[in-house]
Amino acid sequence: MNQTFDVVVIGGGPSGATSAMDLARLGRSVALIDRDGRIKPCGGAVPPRLIRDFEIPDDQLVAKINTARMISPTGRRVDIPIEGGYVGMVDREHFDEFLRRRAAEAGATRLTGTFLRVERAGNVATVIYRDKASGEEAHLDCRLVIGADGARSAVARTEMPGAREIPYVIAYHEIIEAPAAVGSYDPGRCDVVYDGAISPDFYGWVFPHGKQASVGMGTGRDGVDLKAATKALRAASGLSDCVTIRREGAPIPLRPLDRWDNGRDLVLAGDAAGVVAPSSGEGIFYAMVGGRVAAVACEKVLATGKAAHLALARKLFMKDHKAVFRILGAMQDAYYRSDERRERFVTLCHDVDVQRLTFEAYMNKELVKARPMAHIKIGLKNLAHLAGIVSATGRA
Repeated sequence: MNQTFDVVVIGGGPSGATSAMDLARLGRSVALIDRDGRIKPCGGAVPPRLIRDFEIPDDQLVAKINTARMISPTGRRVDIPIEGGYVGMVDREHFDEFLRRRAAEAGATRLTGTFLRVERAGNVATVIYRDKASGEEAHLDCRLVIGADGARSAVARTEMPGAREIPYVIAYHEIIEAPAAVGSYDPGRCDVVYDGAISPDFYGWVFPHGKQASVGMGTGRDGVDLKAATKALRAASGLSDCVTIRREGAPIPLRPLDRWDNGRDLVLAGDAAGVVAPSSGEGIFYAMVGGRVAAVACEKVLATGKAAHLALARKLFMKDHKAVFRILGAMQDAYYRSDERRERFVTLCHDVDVQRLTFEAYMNKELVKARPMAHIKIGLKNLAHLAGIVSATGRA
């Protein structure tokens, strides 16, 4: 007779591993299914709030960044210091495995395989997956399912209406061996490149990972040669001759799904639910928050027997992050559409108030309300740029 788990989590990235850990720590029986060997393309930036809220040890940080550089289409550069802190960098190859191990240490059962489908009989859901070791189909009975299997989630596409219509950016990066410093590369600085020649609708990045670096870009447009754009980005940073360790590509969702649960026995989390921040493409923090609120919702259902509580996952997430997603989405729509707009965006980043409020919001993951006059000034400058009252370089 098969063991019946309280929850089966499909996907062992930051979102699924967080869900599994939280539920196991609450004493629930949890199975965590993950495909082996997949590494998501990711710049790897994690803010202090993630490190604090999710108890990430210092040895998981491969670098600590103290400056962000914004580079415009004409090559103008704005360096933004990270005052009073740092942005941590992780390597997803090791960070994701650390999270999965931690979930197992909390009591989750780790399994390796590929999700196939969910079947149902009465109040029991059966997750069917292909076991990697045997190649055979395996069955797991459970009360609830968390789909945390990433962008273009197989769980979401088979279980949630509307999941196939969510828009995506395709991200591609190369992990390279990085020298201590060469050309314009600085191991203590993240470079963000707003240039239509690199990406016509998103951006390129050069993010230090200690002895390595992530160099990549993203786009939602067809016909863009991602490898050629990344090659150009490496050349511009003086990194062409560095050894390439691995290459990775994957879709990144551009907006959260309108619904994350089926009202019965399944809820989505992380990229599967579409929770990647617009404009920045930041996903690790929001994935882990999505995993945590999915665990909260499942625990509530298990405690009360009321499946309607699955909706709590999306409600809790949006309560804290809806405003940030809305503002970042509006910024992407306004400034990523042309090089002229991207030039204006980098000019706006010269403003000290913009720098401080941006990084305070990034570091703490909440909108800053302490300086209302700064918000007013930023709003006026933003309108002046969008209306063309000032030039792209900031002159009236």
